Amino acid sequence: QVQLVESGGGLVQAGGSLRLSCAASGRTLRGYGMGWFRQAPGKEREFVAAIEWNGSITYYADSVKGRFTISRNPAKNTVYLQMNSLRPGDTAGYYCAQRLRQELPYYSMTSYGYWGQGTQVTVSS
Repeated sequence: QVQLVESGGGLVQAGGSLRLSCAASGRTLRGYGMGWFRQAPGKEREFVAAIEWNGSITYYADSVKGRFTISRNPAKNTVYLQMNSLRPGDTAGYYCAQRLRQELPYYSMTSYGYWGQGTQVTVSS
């Protein structure tokens, strides 16, 4: 079993930046893809970004493409989400997850088996 802990959230003005971290313990993240999702109040959880197990391929939701960057550091067993040019619409709880079912789409929550507790990002206008 793996435990995922997100950090780095906070309050930022529109146009600002934040870097989220997702640290894993209990099992290595090597060999597994990872993803970031977010959930705003009253809305469903939605896909934000994903990275393949070897870090060579990344995927992004259209709404964050060109502004967010997902990366991973295998030595630290950590995945990151660099968020630039933040907008009020990016306000949400952000969750990282480990992708356990590679045969399912990277953007589907059903392909992920372990989830963190989330970190709140609030972007003021």
